[in-house]
Amino acid sequence: MDTLSEARSSLTPEGRSLLFTDARTASFFAPTPVTDEELREIWELAKWPPTQANTQPLRVLFVRTADGRERLIKHLAEGNRAKSQSAPVVAVLALDTEFHEHVPQVFPHNPGLKNLFEGNVDKRIADGTFSAALQAGYFIIAARAVGLHAGPMTGFDKAGVDAEFFPDGRFRSLAVVNLGHPAENAYRDRLPRLDHETTLHWA
Repeated sequence: MDTLSEARSSLTPEGRSLLFTDARTASFFAPTPVTDEELREIWELAKWPPTQANTQPLRVLFVRTADGRERLIKHLAEGNRAKSQSAPVVAVLALDTEFHEHVPQVFPHNPGLKNLFEGNVDKRIADGTFSAALQAGYFIIAARAVGLHAGPMTGFDKAGVDAEFFPDGRFRSLAVVNLGHPAENAYRDRLPRLDHETTLHWA
């Protein structure tokens, strides 16, 4: 069996457990530090899955200083503030509205796609938002893969966060993700998931 075939074999039960079946959304975190290297490792995994035309429009701001945390938390919904206060790092996931500038680099066999996006802002934002949302999911799975727990949230004032951290208007926040190691009271009771009989259809 060649290396590529081996790489495409099924994920072990332990791997599936780590990434999916036993993974939980953490609400509260232990004070255990998270290193810059761990944060870089998240991206080194999350960058590989697909996006539309390989455009990769997601950008990540890691908030970990006292000043940065204070500036961010005031824009969170009241019920989310304690969660982010407990997290060693909070990632702000954002769309780069000028992602098309990188098309000649990341999609070299069709560099003219840059001009299409340049001339159609609505398409650029719609396509970019879709791909960035995909990447947000990859980001969460990648965080789990490097041994961290994630608490994604969309309950925040996006306009406020954008004005605070992205005042030039280029980046638009999509979600915040608390990152770290779980505290003893990290989890709520697990909520039900829909089964395949409800969600899958065949044609």
